[in-house]
Amino acid sequence: MGAPAFYTTPGYGDKLEAMLHYKQALRVGDVVHISGQGGWDDDITFPADLETEIVRAFDNVERALNLAGATWRDVVAVDSFHIPTAPDTIGDDHTRVMVEQFRKRMGDNAPVWTQLGVAALGAPGMRVEIRVTAIIRN
Repeated sequence: MGAPAFYTTPGYGDKLEAMLHYKQALRVGDVVHISGQGGWDDDITFPADLETEIVRAFDNVERALNLAGATWRDVVAVDSFHIPTAPDTIGDDHTRVMVEQFRKRMGDNAPVWTQLGVAALGAPGMRVEIRVTAIIRN
């Protein structure tokens, strides 16, 4: 199976590790776990636009996956956490962009997905966080 290997994304990951003492990715054998990624830039700031934030979170997941030798096509499970934009659901704006990004990045591979509405996330102004597990297919 191999020893666990941990990865820190250059830029924002270095800052988050120094501040919060955690890594962005873990690989054990062919299994990769990515910690929750927000739609931040390397300065850990968030865009004003929700769609841009979600796309950037997908980009950050991709950066962490690549460090561990995986891609979005290897992703088998996604947990996403959202600050709702509707009174009784997460909001169509969240779901639409998530599904668009799944289709764009994963093609015909559809993951198992749990989408949760939450009251708060780990940083001020953060509206989405995406955590994934991948199995590298040789």
